[in-house]
Amino acid sequence: MNLESLLQIAIQSAKLAGVEVLKYYTRGNYTAETKEDNSPVTSADIAANEVLMAELSRLTPDIPVISEEVGTVPLDERKSWSRYWLIDPIDGTGEFIIGSGDFAVNIALVENGWPAIGVIHAPDHRITYYASKGLGAFKEHVHGTEQINVAPYDCKRKIRVAISRRQELHLMGQYLKPDFQYEHIALGSCSLKNCLIAEGGADCYLRVGPTGEWDTGASQCILEQAGGTILDSEFEALSYNQRESLLNPDFISLGNDNIPWQQVIIPHYSPR
Repeated sequence: MNLESLLQIAIQSAKLAGVEVLKYYTRGNYTAETKEDNSPVTSADIAANEVLMAELSRLTPDIPVISEEVGTVPLDERKSWSRYWLIDPIDGTGEFIIGSGDFAVNIALVENGWPAIGVIHAPDHRITYYASKGLGAFKEHVHGTEQINVAPYDCKRKIRVAISRRQELHLMGQYLKPDFQYEHIALGSCSLKNCLIAEGGADCYLRVGPTGEWDTGASQCILEQAGGTILDSEFEALSYNQRESLLNPDFISLGNDNIPWQQVIIPHYSPR
């Protein structure tokens, strides 16, 4: 299948999982537990995962699937994969639990070690972001579909930094040089913050703390097709399917490259 066909499958699958997630969200009839890494997981995550695994396996039986809720596959087995689905059934489970609505279903197609398709469906907001390599990035909402791009920058306005609602500002402030003025914009899930940059609502997002490749794969494709990028905290490209662990290093999501990022952000060194 070509990328355009696979993109439509990813969009369809994400929306089906979103319907399942909303059943739990609107009724509040879910259970929650804490995983070994201290992150939350709910029965809604598991139900959405079952929908995605079933749908992607049915429509693309020859493409393997890696999911946050299934567990990793040994590198020796997956390093020869030319393409695979990389999914996070609910990105922003904490936001799901507190009822903010800022959670999303993430689906990426990683092809030759790089995200070639990205779909992020936020069911409570009735928004779907999607992109594929060479196609551009788009936002579908109740009023239609529009192509999205990172915000222009003319050196005269504040740099808009996306943050978590529960994030302590001083943690981010230590990585921002004081030569510039900043505006902070609070939003929920990691992927939705990256999409906010892709559609021009923010300029950057610094993530300090544990994430997995499933947290960044879909939004990396969307952000790149909108004119931005995601780099690790040392300004190197993130990698996919290259390590035994699927955990990311700390990373920086960046919008318009007219902003002199290496003069704005202080790099810090984290394990790869």
